[in-house]
Amino acid sequence: MADRSLILTLAKVLIAAAWVDGEVTQDEINSAKDLLFHLPHTAANAPGMRLTSREWSILEMYVESPVDAAERARLVSELQTALRTPEDKALVLDMLEEVVRADGAVSPEETAGLAEIKESIDQADTGLMGKLSRLFGGAVERRSEAAQGPNRELFYDDFVQNRVFYSVNQRLQAEGKSLSLDDGDLRKYSLAGALMAKVAQTDRTVTDAEFEAMAEALQERWDVARETAVFITEVAVSQISATQDMYRMQREFASLTSETERERFIEVLFLVAAADDQVSFEETEEIRLLANGLNLSHSQFIAAKLAAAGQSAP
Repeated sequence: MADRSLILTLAKVLIAAAWVDGEVTQDEINSAKDLLFHLPHTAANAPGMRLTSREWSILEMYVESPVDAAERARLVSELQTALRTPEDKALVLDMLEEVVRADGAVSPEETAGLAEIKESIDQADTGLMGKLSRLFGGAVERRSEAAQGPNRELFYDDFVQNRVFYSVNQRLQAEGKSLSLDDGDLRKYSLAGALMAKVAQTDRTVTDAEFEAMAEALQERWDVARETAVFITEVAVSQISATQDMYRMQREFASLTSETERERFIEVLFLVAAADDQVSFEETEEIRLLANGLNLSHSQFIAAKLAAAGQSAP
């Protein structure tokens, strides 16, 4: 009988397997979700058991960006340790095959990657000796070795609370680059980028003018280098979505900025909204809600709106 630990670990490996050729298709994502949705019953788990919202968020971390060979090896090692019965092993192998073939085309990279993963699963000992090995230290040793591999779950809080900061760091790590900013400043600028992007995409489209206004705001208001400002803006625009927890982002941004800084930031939001020559009612309402979430009064919101338009408050 598969347990919750096996289900979650298997889900991660399914996603890692889909990433073997460097991309994940929507068919592969849908296949993995469909299999996972039916897995609890297929694996004879407690009726009605489902992954929690936190567990789905963890899986989303693996869907969002590529899983390299080192991280895939860590996940496969964890899956080996989670296997308890021959039935578990058979289930895992069947599901791996189904997800990789979900888009109807299996690349050479996927074929090689699938063979590598299946070989590792085949080697997992689900018999009595394997259970004794886990009991007396074998599994502990394997988990210790696996822990040395990359583990994006260590940054789960950033993924949930400051998605742009998380994604900036993921891209920097993948590209072997770094920024000349300390952690606190990068967190703040990433949050600013996310909030600006939220306003810019109110009408579901971020124009070139709005993108440029966002990058210029980071440059002029916080003295961020041009290349860094553009990079943060690119990530912010690519990551903003209705599913992000704006309340958490506003709360963290408020904790990292002064009241005066937040007042001036509301001006920036109006300048971003006006970059395409008009500020819509929907954009104004979005900014009003953000101002409220940043602990600013309605009068401060109005003053910022007028300042952005080159007017003075009465």
